[in-house]
Amino acid sequence: MKWNTSRFSIDLTSPKVMGIVNVTPDSFSDGGQHASVSAALRHCEKLLKDGADILDIGGESTRPGALPLALDEELARVLPVVREAVKLGVPVSVDTYKPVVMQAVLDLGADIINDIWALRWMEANPAHNGGSSPTDGMQVVSRHPGCGVCLMHMHGDPLTMQIAPMEGDVVPQVQSFLERRAQDLQERGVHKDRIVIDPGIGFGKTVAQNFALLARQSELLTGGYPLLAGWSRKSSLAAVTGLASGSVTSLGVHERMVPSVVAALLAVERGAAIVRVHDVRETVQAIQVLSAIK
Repeated sequence: MKWNTSRFSIDLTSPKVMGIVNVTPDSFSDGGQHASVSAALRHCEKLLKDGADILDIGGESTRPGALPLALDEELARVLPVVREAVKLGVPVSVDTYKPVVMQAVLDLGADIINDIWALRWMEANPAHNGGSSPTDGMQVVSRHPGCGVCLMHMHGDPLTMQIAPMEGDVVPQVQSFLERRAQDLQERGVHKDRIVIDPGIGFGKTVAQNFALLARQSELLTGGYPLLAGWSRKSSLAAVTGLASGSVTSLGVHERMVPSVVAALLAVERGAAIVRVHDVRETVQAIQVLSAIK
């Protein structure tokens, strides 16, 4: 199985590690650490040295309770980093839901759009950039000749998603949503081999629901789409390991590294093709151990 993207055909016969590059001052885990262009690029280089296969660059925090970021501010944060990152010789993903940002980073050579809204977010100001802006992400991706896309499930929005999380059995709900969005994209002319799905761990789900998605992850694979798992440093891991009392801006969140690696490994064992992580070196080593017994 391959994930075809703008510049790379990514071989998913072995699991791939996507390294997180947050160019934000307020992300729940590492906000502010890589906010400058130079710091972000140094972090990119470190992640690659640690074994990352893909870089995922994001300029807006989507932690629970986060307020939306202005379009111009996101562009200012992301574009200078993407412009340099595409020179590093690896697939570059951009974590954004705004169509204008999608178009801008693809124009710079980015390979993948990683969208928490699964291309549902509509541009509020299509007159931006002289009236030439795309109105939704579906339009951007479907008219691009080859970019990859990751469609994520999110219940609600980042500001309110944990106030009123999902109800009932989440697995069939998530599966149905993702397969429907993927089918909509294919009907727009995007080949299936460009599409990856993400169940959206922590995005409007309870702790029990998140772990149900992991335990029954195989059910999400029945549509034949590669799955990306994003467990890294999530609060559900803290909740089951006694670390929940740690502030997300304190050492507490970094103490989630071990459970994060375990969750990533369990996701890979259950069929995840890509894991999106902060702790690249440790995750790569864990996957190497798993691979040694297969």
